[in-house]
Amino acid sequence: MVDDSSAVAAESTRVAARSSLVDSLRACGISGIRIDKQALKRRILIPEYIRLGIRDAILSKDPDAAAERHRRGGGEEKCEPAEAPVVVFVNSKSGGRHGPALKERLQELMGEEQVFDLSLVKPPEFVEFGLGFLEKMASFGDQCAKVTREKLRIMVAGGDGTAGWILGSLAELCVQHREPVPPTGIIPLGTGNDLSRSFGWGGSFPFAWRAAIKKYLSKAISAPVYRLDSWQVVVTMPDVGKVELPYCLQPVKGQTFDQDLDVKEKIPQTLTCYEGVFYNYFSIGMDAQVAYGFHHLRNKRPYLAQGPISNKLIYSTYSCTQGWFCTPCMKSPSLRGLKNILRMHIKKANCSEWEQVQMPSDVRAIVALNLHNYGSGRNPWGKLKPKYLEKKGFVEAHVDDGVIEIFGLKQGWHASFVLVDLITAKHIAQAFHYSVRYHFKSTSKQLVMDVVRQRFSLFKKLK
Repeated sequence: MVDDSSAVAAESTRVAARSSLVDSLRACGISGIRIDKQALKRRILIPEYIRLGIRDAILSKDPDAAAERHRRGGGEEKCEPAEAPVVVFVNSKSGGRHGPALKERLQELMGEEQVFDLSLVKPPEFVEFGLGFLEKMASFGDQCAKVTREKLRIMVAGGDGTAGWILGSLAELCVQHREPVPPTGIIPLGTGNDLSRSFGWGGSFPFAWRAAIKKYLSKAISAPVYRLDSWQVVVTMPDVGKVELPYCLQPVKGQTFDQDLDVKEKIPQTLTCYEGVFYNYFSIGMDAQVAYGFHHLRNKRPYLAQGPISNKLIYSTYSCTQGWFCTPCMKSPSLRGLKNILRMHIKKANCSEWEQVQMPSDVRAIVALNLHNYGSGRNPWGKLKPKYLEKKGFVEAHVDDGVIEIFGLKQGWHASFVLVDLITAKHIAQAFHYSVRYHFKSTSKQLVMDVVRQRFSLFKKLK
């Protein structure tokens, strides 16, 4: 990891909002043809007994027993650790569903046991059992396993959701004091790939992908590590029984409404809490409704999701059916904006008190943005001039500054102009660290969402 105070880390946050045509041509993979396959394999291939041990530990879900068996088997003294050990997670359901062919190609370039299909091996299993095996072998004095654990890097072949899943699982290493946390790179297979764009890995899967994969693995060896803020979401709501949760939220116990926030409505006696983490952006309102509907449509009819272009067309068509562009007059006025049902409080820098933010009456979507990229490479926050920043009390936005940008979208037409860079979104606030609270109110139910800053690291692809 790169220290916060280093110049390299500071430069990491100044990332282009959208991949240029030149970057797209570079990503075609032609330069990867010149990379020698055998030389690449020697640099990233983990010794066989360690690969097999990781596999056995995950299958048996017992890293201690697997380590004991391989320690008794011997053979490790003759092995040298890889110069840059890399493991890859492949999501066969991402983007254009290149996963199966990509998995075969990766297995040609590295050990078969170093490529994990996410439909078979879940990231938490790798963290608990695979890395647990390496740590156990290191405790036995195995230097090869120790160096492998320390130098290990992870590549994720998937979209932003897949990358977030991996990062969230790796974050448990910090909680359990099992550092170092392996840095993560991305092979973009998703639709938007905003996280991948922000760290220089590209916005789409390359056309000449078989050669490009060699280039991705080669860059993973030497790419520098940069910081990324992550934000924890805590949802507190009345207990309504069984709730259908997205995979990114998990139920937790012991959370309550914060006493330092003035909540005028009566608080229910029985509460339910959920936690999750996001890295790109956190959206409330029509934007989130469209994304949620598209997600369910894609799962219900997977044959429609044949690639990023078709996904974007379906997404755009679906947006037109949700009242995002036109809300009928006979419907409730509350559907035209969030002001009637949402209050937002933030904490600013060096301030311990919550401050309520005035909600614009015409805003129908609120987005808390962590990256420079949103909606497939757009920058709705914009590059603001120093005078404007000073007037608003804002600071320049970076991905590792502990500050999150909050903006609003009025309706589909406004969002469309924002996404083609004709205008910027409606700037609402910037918040710091333990910073944002959304309070939803109605006649009978209340729901509170807290957004809390954490920190993570990725490594950036070199040009």
